[in-house]
Amino acid sequence: MLRWFCGHTRRDRVRNKVIRDRVGVAPIEEKLTQHRLRWFGHVQRRPPEAPVRNGVLERVDNVKRGRGRPKLTWDESIKRDLKDWNISKEIALDRSAWRLAINVPEP
Repeated sequence: MLRWFCGHTRRDRVRNKVIRDRVGVAPIEEKLTQHRLRWFGHVQRRPPEAPVRNGVLERVDNVKRGRGRPKLTWDESIKRDLKDWNISKEIALDRSAWRLAINVPEP
């Protein structure tokens, strides 16, 4: 969409980073992390008996997994994101502070 917005095609061989800088859009990896953490904050603020908390935060450990490298689970990715961004889980209970902590500013 951004290529079309700038008037470039894939044949022009312009890198995605150049196009994002030109348009002024934050990197997609940061935006995905922001949305994942925003959902995590929503789940954390729900009461413990809410179905979304039971389904997302509690895993069944006796399930046989396939061979090879284990798939990255949602809670493992959240732990990694919290560690990378130096955010604690307790901030999620205060909605306004959480929104400030996970905000990705547009360049």
